Order: sequence, then C-alpha cells, then structure tokens
Amino acid sequence: MVKFSKELEAQLIPEWKDAFVNYWQLKKQVKKIKISRKPKHNIHHLHDGNSSIIHDFGRSIFDSIRSITISNKLHKPHDQISQVKSIIKEGEDGGEQEEQQEMYETENELVQLFSEEDEVRLFFEMLDEELKKVNDFYKTKESEFLERGDILNKQLQILLDLKQVLSDRRRKTLGSRSGSGFFSRTQSSSGRNSDFSETASEYCVSPTGSETPSQTEEVITALEKNGINFVNSASTRAKTKKGGKPKVAMRIDIPATTPTRTIAAVTSMLWEDLVNNPKKDGPREYINKKKIQCAEKMIRSAFVELYRGLGLLKNYSSLNMVAFVKILKKFDKVAKQQSSASYLKQVKRSHFISSDKVVRLMDEVESLFTQHFANSDRKKAMKFLRPQQNKESHMVTFFVGLFTGCFVTLFSVYAILAHLSGMFSPTTEAGYVETVYPIFSMFALLSLHLFMYGCNLFVWKSTRINYNFIFEFQPKTALKYRDAFLIGTCLMTSVVGALVIHLILLSSGFSPSQVDAIPGILLLIFLALLICPLNVFYRPTRFYFLKVIRNIICSPFYKVLMVDFFMADQLTSQIPLMRHLESSACYFIAGSLKSHGLPTCKSGRMYRELAYVISFAPYYWRAMQCARRWFDESDVNHLANLGKYVSAMVAAGARLTYARQPDSKLWLAIVLVTSVIATVYQLYWDFVKDWGFFDLKSKNILLRDELVLKNKSIYYASIALNLVLRVAWVETVMHFNFGLFESRLLDFTLASLEVIRRGHWNFYRLEHEHLNNVGKFRAVKAVPLPFRETDSDG
Repeated sequence: MVKFSKELEAQLIPEWKDAFVNYWQLKKQVKKIKISRKPKHNIHHLHDGNSSIIHDFGRSIFDSIRSITISNKLHKPHDQISQVKSIIKEGEDGGEQEEQQEMYETENELVQLFSEEDEVRLFFEMLDEELKKVNDFYKTKESEFLERGDILNKQLQILLDLKQVLSDRRRKTLGSRSGSGFFSRTQSSSGRNSDFSETASEYCVSPTGSETPSQTEEVITALEKNGINFVNSASTRAKTKKGGKPKVAMRIDIPATTPTRTIAAVTSMLWEDLVNNPKKDGPREYINKKKIQCAEKMIRSAFVELYRGLGLLKNYSSLNMVAFVKILKKFDKVAKQQSSASYLKQVKRSHFISSDKVVRLMDEVESLFTQHFANSDRKKAMKFLRPQQNKESHMVTFFVGLFTGCFVTLFSVYAILAHLSGMFSPTTEAGYVETVYPIFSMFALLSLHLFMYGCNLFVWKSTRINYNFIFEFQPKTALKYRDAFLIGTCLMTSVVGALVIHLILLSSGFSPSQVDAIPGILLLIFLALLICPLNVFYRPTRFYFLKVIRNIICSPFYKVLMVDFFMADQLTSQIPLMRHLESSACYFIAGSLKSHGLPTCKSGRMYRELAYVISFAPYYWRAMQCARRWFDESDVNHLANLGKYVSAMVAAGARLTYARQPDSKLWLAIVLVTSVIATVYQLYWDFVKDWGFFDLKSKNILLRDELVLKNKSIYYASIALNLVLRVAWVETVMHFNFGLFESRLLDFTLASLEVIRRGHWNFYRLEHEHLNNVGKFRAVKAVPLPFRETDSDG
C-alpha cells in the first residue's frame, strides 16, 4: 500500500505546493511526540468526582507537580474542546465585515492533559497555522475565479449580442442601416506593460441592421449593460444630417499572434488619431466575421482555463482535507486517544470545505460551454473541458529496447566492415568521408538531441516540473519521454542500417555515383515523413514542430511564446547540423552527385556566402524574438538579451572568416576578442538570468533559495560543466595536425558536446521557470479577453 505522503506528493499541484498542508513537517512533529513518550513505568490514578483517568508520562521528578496540574485542569468544562474565533468589526458603510485573517485559538483536551508536553502543544499550534494557511489561500483563489467568471459572463453576453447583430445584418440585403457610435479601448497603444503580450486593437463598425429603432436600442442597451460605453448611444445620441443614419463603431482587442495582426497593431498605433476621427462621408467598415470568430476562440479558451483552475482548486480542497484526516489519525495512534474528532469537525466547518461556490461555478461553466461552444453536446464539451491523457503503452518501451539493440548491433557490424574494407585508409577516406559524413552526422546530431530531450522529459517528470503547462502543450498529444527515446532510437537504427548497406554496396564494386544516392534517399524519406498529412507517427507533434519552426523563421511577426524561444535556443546549438544540411543540398542538388565532385561544389562563392547566413540565422531569429518581446512587454532585459545574440553573431562570423584565412594574425586577434566577449556574456546570462544562480543573498552559496534537486553538489558540477563546454570554441584557433577523418571526428565530437550542453542547460532553464510559477502560485494560463470596458469620448 502506498504511503499517503507519497500519494500526496504525486497528486498535489506543483505550482501550489507551498500552499498545501505541510504534511511532512506535521508528521515529523508526531514522531517527536512519539519519541518524547517514554515506556510505561508509573501509572498515575487521578480521581475527580466519579471519574477516573489513567495517563502515563514516564518517570520524572515533576510527577507530583504534574499530577496537581492535571487534576486542576480536569475541573474545567470540556464543552469547547476546539474552537475557531473570528473577529467581527464594523465596516465603513455601517455593516459588519468579517476580517479575512482569522484568529485560530485551539483549546484541545489533549493539550490540557499534556500541557507539559511541549511537543503536543507545538503540534496543535502548527496544525492551526496550516489550517489558517489553507483557508486563506482557498479564499484568495476562490475570489479570483469568481471574479474571472463574472467577467467571462459579460464577455460572452457581448459576443452573443454582436453575433446577433451580424446575423441580422446578413438577413437584410436592402434598406438603410441605422445605429452609430464609438467606444474606445481602455488602454492606449503605449500601455504595453501587462501580464499579456501586446494586443492588436482592430476597429470594426457594428451596424445593427435595418431593424426598427426599438430593436436597435435594445441591442445597444444590452451591450452597455455589459460595460461597453457607446458614444452617441441611446442616452446621448444626437440626430445626424438629413438622410444620414447613426452608426456604431466598435474596437475589438485581438492578440497580435500572427503577421497580419502584428501589422494591424503597428498600424493602429501609428494611425490611431486618424482612425479615431474618420471622415464623415468616407466608407465605413462593418463587423468582420473573422474578428468575431477570433473573439469567440479567445472566450472559449478563457472558459477552458477557468474550468481547469476550478478543478485544481477543488482538488486542492479535497487533498488538504485528506491530509488533515490522516495526520490527526496518526496523532490519535501515538497519543492513544480518540480526542481529535472535535478538531476534525472544526476543519470540516472551515471555508475550504464548507464553501460550495467553486462547485456551483463549475456547473455553470459546464452549462454555458455546452450551450454556446459545443452546440448543446455535453460529450463534445467535456473533450475541451476535461481532456484525457493517453495511457502510456508498454509497446513503446518494448520498441525502444528493440531499436536500441538493433542500433548497437548494426553499429558494431559497420565498424568491423569499415575496418576490413579499409574505407578510412588514406587512399580512399577523402571521397568516402566527404560524401557520407554530412548526411549521417546530421542524423546523429538530431538523434542525440532527441535523446537529450527525452532525458529532460524524464527528469522534469521525476522532479514534478510542469513542462506541459510551461510550454502550453496539450496533455493528450504531448510527447512523453519514452516517445522521444523511440523516435531517436528508430532514427539512429535507420541511419546506421543505411550506413551498412552503403558500405556493403561500395565494397561490392558499385560506383560511388550509384551508391551515394542512398544518403539522399534517406534524407528525402525523413522529410516526407515530417510533412506527411496522415495521422501516423506522432502527427500532432510533427505539425506542432513545423508550426514552431514557422514562428521562429518569421520572427518578429509572430507572438513569442515560451516554446518558440526555447526551440530557437535549441537551433543555436545545431548550427553544425544546418551546415551539414547545406553540404548535402549542394552535393545532391548542384549536380555533384554525378561527377562525384564535392570539392567543386564547396568552392563556389554562393556556398561560402550561404555559410555565413546559416551561421547567423539562429542568432538572428533569437535576437528578433527578443526585440518582439521587448515591444510586447517593454522589459529592458529583452534588449540586453538581444545584445547577447548580436555578440554571438559577430563571434561566429569572425571564426568562420578566420577558418578560411588561418594565417591572418589580425583575424586571430578579432576572433579572440569577439569570442571572449560573447562567451562571458553568454555565461553571465546562463547562470544569472536563465538559471537564477549567483544570488548573493541566497541561503545556498552562489545558487538560489529554492532548489528542486536536494543534492547541491549537482548544481556546482553543472556550473563547472557549462563553463567548460562554453569555451569549446578555443579548438577553432588551435591548429591541430590531424588527418581528414580525425578532423571530421573532432568536429562531430565538439558538435555533440554542444548538443549535450544544451540538453543540460534545458533542465535548469525550465526549473527556474517552474520555480517562478510556484512563487506566484501560477497554475492556470491567463488568456487575454477581446472586449474592453472603456469610457466613452462623448
């Protein structure tokens, strides 16, 4: 049977861990009570009237004093064994208000009987503090969710009214259109400091159709009741010129997550005055169906997150209740009493158990979501509100082991065949290495990165780091660590198998032009599988990966999410892979396959210039993401981060130029200066910003206060390892006298070490992000809403 402490640790919400009952500390206190109770040596018989009580405190010189004390306390009434007092005070409005902070004063029979037992008294004091903590947190979160629910109800009503307006306008093809006004958003374009990314304000005109004036007034009145103020509305509207009809202009805030919305956001800021004062006789823009659909998606997502948060709070309440029950049972067992039932009754009367507001709000959200977003289909609604996670299959584990064994076997066969055929001898190694090395090293680096990502997923899961929430992954389709290992082992088994076939055919007398097509065919197969529209081989993951790559390449036009800049950081460690892709494309596309003239391909000017572009691209994308985040959040730290990637671009360009002019002392000096500056910049950002280390006020020397791993030495070793791997660029300025094969093997080793460093960096980066969420008790995503409550200009 699993112990409750382990069960609690497995089920509690990681971001709210500090708000849960500290069951482990209370358990330690119960153990202290058990230790303080010595074996029975003396039995004290105390008589009060007709009652007799036997207690064992062990032998002590204070036995006589203790007996007197207990006998005096037994004369006290036992009616109020446990009570919780609330302070009531007069409010400013004359009514009574109950303070949120409640004073918990527990007078328990056991404390009376064990008054000299300091450990017992301390236990109940700790229990009172935990009960107060749980109640206060529950009240805070409950009020937040209730307030959010009220706001979403208003947003939904506005949406329904606007959809009704749009529906009425569609039904009317003839006749004049009435209704005019304007309401502006609360925040101007300069108010970019918010919890959300920058929202693009898109203007749309909302005609109410050629209905009767009373129908028009009803729609506008309904919208005004939901907090939207109209200029020239029912109460303030003035008659327009003869023949003119009043119109209602409306602005909807839509997140600037796509290039078109981003351009619209910039345009709205540059031309806001012009848009706010449109020409009287100019053309008017009517409600756009796409904008209404986007607003509907935003409100739907907000309802899903609200329901998820309510479910977490309900789970929080039940887990804490079970924790109180379990710890009180342990105390009863140690104290050999059944007197904690009165305290448990008080716990059940506490707000986090007695309140039913969360349950009622969950039912209301289910009803609204089913009615308005699922066409009254409850089963469909529950797929959104309660997504089910796929069960882990043992077949995945089986195939991971199978492919791992196949990879090891095939690699051993390849090494033996390569040695026997003399492929790495000075006479044959040049042609073989230059054609085979780029393709297969590219797949090897990709497989290594997948393996490191699988290790990250395993450690994040083991340490309760909520990576699905941080990356905003869907639990149903998110990749598990076994899946990552399966993809990596399957990829490497295929690659090594192709290597063996290529080597066998080459040794059998086939010409290189015939055999060297095998790596290209393998590359095409994997590219086709990546974009395959069929629902096979992790299609949701493949398509999400392509979407993230698109967002990175199109930076800064797409809104930058955590997963976007996290993936862009991965690409900065895979520049060798991208260079190998360039070599492969040059070899197979430029006609070098037939002539077997790879050196001729690499000697072209376009190839050399493209090498600079590839070396700069990942840093450029990451820098543009920093610029976009600064634009959205107005945080100067993003500009400082942008400077880090610019310095990395300069250093990469200098090293690439020096590699082509190895005898230039000037370029050697430039490489040393730029690389040292970039390395110091990167190390500072790794340790201080990304990992949160080197906090001089921390209780953990050179680390931070909160650590996920218990062994501090792991953190110090990680700092040293990251430092060593960050300076691996020194190899580029040291001219080792190696052969072609040894040189390529050294390059591959350095590229692999960078991938390992990145996988190692990933854990601490996400650990720091997770601890930030824990510190802010942030377990639910904040979804921006489309409609803003504003004051009219009228």
